[in-house]
Amino acid sequence: MNAAKKMQGELAQHIWLKDADAQAILAALASAGGEARFVGGCVRNALMGEPVADIDIATTERPERVIALLDAHGIRTVPTGLAHGTVTAVISGQAFEITTLRIDLATDGRHAEVAFGTDWTLDAERRDFTINALYAEADGTVHDPLGTGRADIAARRVRFIGDAGNRIREDYLRILRFFRFHAHYGRGEADEAALRACAAGKEGLLTLSAERVRDELLRILAADEAVAGLRLMAAAGILQLVLPEAARMDRLETLADIEANQLFSCDSILRLAALLDSDTDGVNALADRLKLSNKDRARIIAMLTDTTKIVCYLSMREVRRALYRLGCDLFKDRVMLAWASDARNHNAFQWRALIAMADNWERPVFPLTGAMIMAAGVPEGPEVGRISHEVEEWWIDSDFIEDEFSIIERLKAVVQATIY
Repeated sequence: MNAAKKMQGELAQHIWLKDADAQAILAALASAGGEARFVGGCVRNALMGEPVADIDIATTERPERVIALLDAHGIRTVPTGLAHGTVTAVISGQAFEITTLRIDLATDGRHAEVAFGTDWTLDAERRDFTINALYAEADGTVHDPLGTGRADIAARRVRFIGDAGNRIREDYLRILRFFRFHAHYGRGEADEAALRACAAGKEGLLTLSAERVRDELLRILAADEAVAGLRLMAAAGILQLVLPEAARMDRLETLADIEANQLFSCDSILRLAALLDSDTDGVNALADRLKLSNKDRARIIAMLTDTTKIVCYLSMREVRRALYRLGCDLFKDRVMLAWASDARNHNAFQWRALIAMADNWERPVFPLTGAMIMAAGVPEGPEVGRISHEVEEWWIDSDFIEDEFSIIERLKAVVQATIY
């Protein structure tokens, strides 16, 4: 292949490459004389020593032919994007995205009109970054058609293919993808040509759907170097455009350090909340604009508006009370945000202990039932709920006392004072 760099069997020992289902798909696609190779992220991550999550495949076969070949080999397919040459194969519950080699005929910054082809170099030229324009055969042979991807992977350098401005004008989402890839995979200074092109084309981000912008922002927030990536975005005037609510970079930076030092897995929604200094209305406006899920919206609002006292020196009794009222998940969210707001950060052991207590906490069951309350003389109806709440508040303040006699005596006292 012209200008291709080949290293026979270089990836042969990677588990994902030896996956029987993936190999079955490549064999089916090559069964009529066509070619098929692994492409993009799986090859990139394998070469970088990073985990491989998704396995994508490129082929010289046209989409209709892909479906026919896989069907003939008993492999189920889903026509996820035939106009753009994409078919999804599903085996054993695992999805493999298969795309026909192509070139762009026309683009408008969001969508592309494509033509299918058989030239691997032309297919590579239409991709976004040099580190994504790598292919691998079934035996692990790696191809670098542009001759630049391998060097950039070795240097952990994220660069656009060809003219950065042209690549961005083909799809403005590539601006956010650049910062995402640099935050996940880059080392050292970001590519200057890429930064200039991203800054120059940033207004194009306003033409993108909220869902696409949201997904990229959350992926940036999930990166180990999320803070550095966001600071680069801010310097280029991009963060202010897509996330103007980002007012607490200091808290996010501390949170990221805590996660790294304490070996916590990163949480994009928690990190997003750490960036914000918003009330309920502010979070709702952000959630509406980015089309956050109702679950994520509610979680962020709860994190930022709950007023339960959370400090590193909570007593065991206070911890149990907060856990009962908030639930384990919200309690841990509040602890992490409070920890990240602790400017001195001298109390890591105490903060960590609060998380450990939450992880080992079993919610106590309030022993008073409706039948017991009515047996005490409370008529059926709303008064049962009110009395139950009154006694439960006392029970919580009594540190979840287990003595049934004491609970019944409290019930009698509340009923005597408020019913008769």
